[in-house]
Amino acid sequence: MDIIRDENPLPPEVQNSPYTKKNFLSEVYMNEEKYDRLAGVLCNKMNVILQGAPGVGKTFAAKRLAYLLMGEKDDSRIEFVQFHQNYTYEDFLMGYKPVGDSFELKHGVFYRFCKKAENQPDKKYFFIIDEINRGNLSKIFGELLMLIEKDYRGKKATLAYNGMPFSVPENLYIIGMMNTADRSLAMIDYALRRRFSFFEIDPGFGSEGFRAYQKSLENENFDELVSKIVELNEAIMRDKSLGKGFCIGHSYFCGRTKENCTKEWMQSVVDYDILPMLSEYWFDDDSKVQRWENILHGVFQ
Repeated sequence: MDIIRDENPLPPEVQNSPYTKKNFLSEVYMNEEKYDRLAGVLCNKMNVILQGAPGVGKTFAAKRLAYLLMGEKDDSRIEFVQFHQNYTYEDFLMGYKPVGDSFELKHGVFYRFCKKAENQPDKKYFFIIDEINRGNLSKIFGELLMLIEKDYRGKKATLAYNGMPFSVPENLYIIGMMNTADRSLAMIDYALRRRFSFFEIDPGFGSEGFRAYQKSLENENFDELVSKIVELNEAIMRDKSLGKGFCIGHSYFCGRTKENCTKEWMQSVVDYDILPMLSEYWFDDDSKVQRWENILHGVFQ
């Protein structure tokens, strides 16, 4: 009975809050047209990687996108993992793990989540992978490279470890996130590229949602700082060694209210988040870093 319950987990029945496009656009600073394209890409391909500059809210957007496609805030149908250099197939799907003096075959997080999704074929499930480009993707996915493809959803393949048939359910969607400013991780396995669509997330300073948030703060210093960051992003996009994948995202400036949007907080964001990043971008050109340091500090004078 324990094995049956493990293979067929029943989710608890709870009343969840509804989640609409209006909720999404007010929280995720993206225009409606771009959202429609993103939702269409994910529904069509079933696997999408959100790529973008630091601070554009990729992880935040991924979870809210899942809420919206589910129509409700149901965290029980969302699984979140983060890849790293030591992440393996054994962690992801299944493998032998030490238990006492011996080893036992243990199911990984993706295997368990697939079984959970199979139990409710009429509901959408979302598997979110942060830093997807940091792992050894061929090593992690193994035979899943075929099974996650849309055309092979629901089709069974024999697993190497237990010799049992396994399939990725048709109601499971995979959302990955990738930071485009990480130079050392630019290459993605081509076999995996073919199975994912890649969607660019841009800084949302010009979106209706961010403008409404900015207006609610009623802070002239904040308005001036945002305008300077927009100018900085234009300079980064024009730089041949950088480009739009290195722009400054809007999330550095989010989550404030009229009461706690202080000059001290804004200065700390500039000094400890923005300027260190610019020093990394233009490590061979101190004059550019100094120029933008003067411009951004000038907001508070």
